Amino acid sequence: MSKVLARLKNFLRDEQGPTAVEYAVMLSLLVVACITAISTLGA
Repeated sequence: MSKVLARLKNFLRDEQGPTAVEYAVMLSLLVVACITAISTLGA
């Protein structure tokens, strides 16, 4: 049981997970902005 708690604590301390989520959100916003700009200019 203590190994599970130790792994959970390490996972919560790890900065790579939130950083990956932040990059994914930024990328999705950039894609939406590009699609909006292309559809606006294409019309």
